[in-house]
Amino acid sequence: MRILLIEDDSMVSGFLRQGLGEAGHTVLATHDGMDGLDFALNERIDVAVIDLMLPSLDGLSVIEQMRQHGIQTPVLILSAKRSVDDRVTGLRSGGDDYLTKPFSFSELLARIEALARRNTHTDTSSILTFADIELDLLSRQVSRSGRRIDLQPKEFALLEYLIRNAGIVVSKTMIMERVWNYTFDPCTNVVEARISRLREKIDKHFDNPLIHTVRGSGYVLKHESD
Repeated sequence: MRILLIEDDSMVSGFLRQGLGEAGHTVLATHDGMDGLDFALNERIDVAVIDLMLPSLDGLSVIEQMRQHGIQTPVLILSAKRSVDDRVTGLRSGGDDYLTKPFSFSELLARIEALARRNTHTDTSSILTFADIELDLLSRQVSRSGRRIDLQPKEFALLEYLIRNAGIVVSKTMIMERVWNYTFDPCTNVVEARISRLREKIDKHFDNPLIHTVRGSGYVLKHESD
């Protein structure tokens, strides 16, 4: 999943980015309310996690403006405010769930997954397909030609990114930013290594390879004849 995180506490944000990334999710993170709203309006997001106390634009205003623009992305509110009135205000402003600080990461992850499942009742995009590959965003299962393929979280996230950009050449920098949430490091071979492992699982036992290297540019998911 692509998760928008708007949290101005750098320690909390770093903790959540690491945990969600290890769980195989792509995190778009910012500490600023206006920047977060810009992400929400212009990026494809599956779930948003939004703190209430934010610089430039508070969390409730971010949520209200999302809803006014027709953005129905599920929102999990994070807040140190624990009163019933605060929770009611958050939910009435357009939030879908409310989690008070401090919280356990396992509970936050479970709530995010629950919001994503709830959203699929009106959104059929939980299943991604390309050629004979099928990727289920909720069950985290992948198959090709009906044969189940076991992927590690980062392999799953990488395949999801390639499917969502099928036919488009994506560079190593783009993959690092979107899948690992890292800025480009020319000395690392993490992308090449993970692409190689993904090919072993996705292409090795099939006649038509789908993951292709475009020398000097990056990688592309496509039919060999395209």
